[in-house]
Amino acid sequence: MTAFVQNLLQQMQIRFQTMSDSIITKIDEMGNRINELEESINDLRAEMGVESTPSPVAPVARAKPKEEESNKEEGSA
Repeated sequence: MTAFVQNLLQQMQIRFQTMSDSIITKIDEMGNRINELEESINDLRAEMGVESTPSPVAPVARAKPKEEESNKEEGSA
């Protein structure tokens, strides 16, 4: 009985390791495809004359300093 349980646990461990390796391989492949897609997008943007961004992170909204806002108001009057 002990040998059966040990054999069963060993088989489960082998299957788990195989699945883990498969998942890691697929994640690596997906990462490569994302990198290729990002390069293609940057190439297209360069062809259009748009500056490419170093990463796909959304731009952070900046608060304008008070000086810039008051200068705009004075210049438009």
